[in-house]
Amino acid sequence: QLQLVESGGDLVQPGGSLTLSCAASSGFTLDAYSIGWFRQAPGKEREGVSFISARDGSSTYYPDSAKGRFTISRDNAKSTVYLQMNSLKPEDTAVYYCAAATSTIWLIDPVLYDYWGQGTQVTVSS
Repeated sequence: QLQLVESGGDLVQPGGSLTLSCAASSGFTLDAYSIGWFRQAPGKEREGVSFISARDGSSTYYPDSAKGRFTISRDNAKSTVYLQMNSLKPEDTAVYYCAAATSTIWLIDPVLYDYWGQGTQVTVSS
């Protein structure tokens, strides 16, 4: 079964940048899956922050909270999806999860995702 492993979470100062990675477990590829990055802060609901279509990743979507600051990309040869985050704010502090859906188009609703990683902590603080 496909497993997803996130990495790259860290403590970063406000205004800083961070790149998260989401890698498929050995023997699996991600090219057939659309991928979403979600986050969840303590006491808050899970929120989607970036989405990318399957295959060539030609279609992406960002909600207002991420637009202009976050960039999602995929490297199918490495079976990895990235989330580049710039101009980070304290309110970006959360556990970040990547998820894969058996869909060619990006999906906003988390219930439509089939596989989830364990999450990586991002803390934005001075």
